[in-house]
Amino acid sequence: LQTYEPHELVRISSAVYSTRSHDSLKISNGKWFQWSTGVGGVSALDYLVKVQGMDFVSAVLRILECTRYATPTKTYTPKRAKPMDFVLPAPHENNDRVAAYLTGRGLSEDLLNMYFNMGLVYEDRRHNCVFVGFDKDTVPRYAMLRSSDPSSTFLREVEGSDKRYSFSAPHSGSETLFVFESAIDLMSFATIMKRRGLDFRRFHMLSLSGVYLPGKNEQDFRIPASLERFLREYPDTKAIYLHLDSDYAGRRGAASFITVLGDRYDVRYLPPKHGKDYNDYLMHLIHLENLKTERTQKNELRKEKTEPR
Repeated sequence: LQTYEPHELVRISSAVYSTRSHDSLKISNGKWFQWSTGVGGVSALDYLVKVQGMDFVSAVLRILECTRYATPTKTYTPKRAKPMDFVLPAPHENNDRVAAYLTGRGLSEDLLNMYFNMGLVYEDRRHNCVFVGFDKDTVPRYAMLRSSDPSSTFLREVEGSDKRYSFSAPHSGSETLFVFESAIDLMSFATIMKRRGLDFRRFHMLSLSGVYLPGKNEQDFRIPASLERFLREYPDTKAIYLHLDSDYAGRRGAASFITVLGDRYDVRYLPPKHGKDYNDYLMHLIHLENLKTERTQKNELRKEKTEPR
């Protein structure tokens, strides 16, 4: 992009770029991720196929065509974009669509109502789910948007969000922190605890808003700003339970967290027992419970029919 399409680049910070055509695309440290689609990559080929929509052969020919020509001698330095002030999206008059979407993913209605009342979750005027992160003075500093349309992949941070304050539910008396990749995973785990009669409010809970992969050397892995800030503000934390996804990224991320933090905390990787993430696991449990209820009802009906009157 810098060499062949410099007009497309927009500098967000000293090491982060976006593009004029795709403002949800972020490029940093040799990698890129498009928040609106949830797709990322590490090469020009990935970018042409996954973002520009080229087929594989056309993308390869495009790259070969570029390399036929000498690199331009005039370099282009994109203008740095002005930092955006953080402003929460305007709320809708009710949370009906978001409530329907999230309960459809198995989340407890009582838990949702509690989070609605706390301002941690709400529905904006475009009917997106808004997951809000607060600082210790209950000032909103971060928000993640997710479409309430089950068929949509829309997902992005609100402009100006401070990643240090991602979605969380702290408990001042806890020494244990549960860490998740997303707000929905956090609430799914809380729902599982609630269904089992456990008080999820006794523990710290933090969403990282994504997982962070290390490089070749795990010792160089830098913990996310949100976790670093959380541990600094809650110094009594002794145990960190990593409820990350059970995929490659989750396993690599967990290994790095254990390497970097294991000498100061009791760090454990506790992926879901079923599915990729804890929302998958919650939906699996609900399905099993529904099957059990159906079997019980059928057995009772069969028993009524066979018992003598």
